[in-house]
Amino acid sequence: MLDGRIWAADTGCFNSPEKYTDAGYLDWSARRTFAVDRCLFATAPDVVGDATATWERSRDILPAIRALGYPAALVAQDGIEDMDIDWDAFDVLFIGGTTAWKLSERAYGVMSEAKQRGKWVHAGRVNSLRRLRLMQLAGADSADGTFVAIAPRINIPRLQKWLRALDRQPPLFTATTHDR
Repeated sequence: MLDGRIWAADTGCFNSPEKYTDAGYLDWSARRTFAVDRCLFATAPDVVGDATATWERSRDILPAIRALGYPAALVAQDGIEDMDIDWDAFDVLFIGGTTAWKLSERAYGVMSEAKQRGKWVHAGRVNSLRRLRLMQLAGADSADGTFVAIAPRINIPRLQKWLRALDRQPPLFTATTHDR
């Protein structure tokens, strides 16, 4: 399984909320610890668009994710910028939230703070070159989206073209370099 590839674990609680349980997710994660050294992060459960509800749902499972050896990821949601964030409770900040929030200065500010604190920043639902550029400018270390899964034969070459474009023309300014 995984053939030596780098991977990440997501709870799937948004796509299949009726099937999700913390115990089931931790059991699934425990069965994959043989590949924990290649895992970028494992997310804690979240509530789309609600940072407070996400923290309530995540705070008790974050230590359990770490105990399995995974870098624990908190999924940032709308409103996290107004909270007193317990930065020591997680290793990775996963940018979730509504599209409007994810592409806002508020989200970019949280990403910048995460980078200043030495956190890995991952952005979810990045399915266009425009979004990929925006997340790169905001300081994201990695990104994912369903773009490739929809039509792999067509979209893998398109994604490769996007990545080459980012390499050819890197950003002149990012949130993380501005603060140095």
